Amino acid sequence: MVVLNKIYTRTGDAGETALGNGARVAKHAQRVIAYGTVDELNAAIGVARLHATGDTVASFSRIQNDLFDLGADLCRPDMERDAEAEYTPLRMIPSQVDRLEAEIDTMNARLKPLRSFILPGGSALAAHLHVCRTIARRAERETVALSAMEAVNESAVKYLNRLSDWFFVAGRIANNDGADDILWVPGANR
Repeated sequence: MVVLNKIYTRTGDAGETALGNGARVAKHAQRVIAYGTVDELNAAIGVARLHATGDTVASFSRIQNDLFDLGADLCRPDMERDAEAEYTPLRMIPSQVDRLEAEIDTMNARLKPLRSFILPGGSALAAHLHVCRTIARRAERETVALSAMEAVNESAVKYLNRLSDWFFVAGRIANNDGADDILWVPGANR
């Protein structure tokens, strides 16, 4: 259970923060950058939700909750020591990735195949979803960079990879099932 009685603690004033296992690290450590980018993505989804209706709101809610799970996973190093932890650390699991894949397949079945790349934009929701897509890609890059230095849960990386695809397809759905997508015209302004 999380209890937040006091919001500021002054423990980070010297440029360090605590990880999920209590270890102190620099705020610019790659692990902090990775889960900080996941947090940024979650905030961007909150903005996108302002333009969403129906089933999309429920999907955003599930994804935002998953992103807190992902942040909890990334802030806890030493996966090999999970069994020794005082409480079982929260880790992303394959079924979370599978759910995204199933949702992508369902949404994509409504769409005509693309014959061109699309430009971010169209409806307000689609534009925000493209921002979410690019932040998800950055979170993935930061997490992969972390995995080159330390062990990272494979499902965490896969989740971020699928999530950016989810946002791409959801953006097309938000553009009148792709009918209002803005197509890239190669060399149009030469």
